[in-house]
Amino acid sequence: MSYLYVNENGAKISVSENRIVITEKDGMKRLIPIETLDGISVLGRSEMTTACIEQCLLRGIPVGFYSKSGKYFGRLHSTVHVNAPLQRRQAVLYDTPFAMELSRRIIRGKISNQITVLRRYARTSQKDVSPEERAMQVCLNKVDQVGDQNQLIGYEGTAARAYFLGLSKCIHSEFAFKGRNRRPPKDPFNSMISLGYSILMNEIYGDIESRGLNPYFGFLHRDAEKHPTLCSDLMEEWRAILVDATAMSLINGNEISRDQFERDEESDGCYLKHEALQIFLTKLEQKMETSNRYLSYLDYPVSYRRAIMEQIRCLQQAVEEENADLYTPMKVR
Repeated sequence: MSYLYVNENGAKISVSENRIVITEKDGMKRLIPIETLDGISVLGRSEMTTACIEQCLLRGIPVGFYSKSGKYFGRLHSTVHVNAPLQRRQAVLYDTPFAMELSRRIIRGKISNQITVLRRYARTSQKDVSPEERAMQVCLNKVDQVGDQNQLIGYEGTAARAYFLGLSKCIHSEFAFKGRNRRPPKDPFNSMISLGYSILMNEIYGDIESRGLNPYFGFLHRDAEKHPTLCSDLMEEWRAILVDATAMSLINGNEISRDQFERDEESDGCYLKHEALQIFLTKLEQKMETSNRYLSYLDYPVSYRRAIMEQIRCLQQAVEEENADLYTPMKVR
């Protein structure tokens, strides 16, 4: 299975004989068997035919739409997998001990993965991040002691600040950044991870729908207008190991350069140029398809993309049985 990225302005996405056809402005065509697609991301101003839209909806293939700079606009929405009884149960669990326990598990997984990723880059860059790691460990130890969601979010935020401060020590000096920033991103690192988070959210959104859950009924993140809070919940354990690690690998591996980014004068944001966008998307896709054995309940390797789907299956089961213990976050080593 594969994920299709279309980032050429003026491209046309159509369907012919059970294949997706991407026709670029110069007439060049790419043909992809539709049954091999996990999803499609369209970055920029491309055209999708109604026949292609129809096939994607019928087959439950998620299609996300982004600006050329990576701002997320929205997605095609199919009703193929709607499960009203499951969503009613999901909604009932919002203000119950289930929500608190699931939230704890998610945040434990997130901070643990951040510590692991930070250690990796501290080791390869030979930087001292022990103060940041200690601060994160304190937050991790506090997770099981908190009594409400606000306290939990507070420790998560404190750990995140220490984490990004640590990464800023490990990154090549020409890409130095001052913490997490967004809307718009102010530097190349934040530009890449903002785009990566948007892509990851769209993938998770589609997987949540395929399991009959409601993407807007979160447990850790409280209700927010027009925001799929369950997607935000389930992204947490993956941010560092998939998106942050991809950006750090590109920068510290000298696979991308500072001059491949540009600043938008109107928004004062920093965005990837076309070549950098292609480099980032290719690297992220390679990461998503990398096999691993980190899921404790599987005795065989799966890709990170498949691992996300397995985790959402576990969440579905946890909701059905109203037992948060059935959800174990993925932790890398």
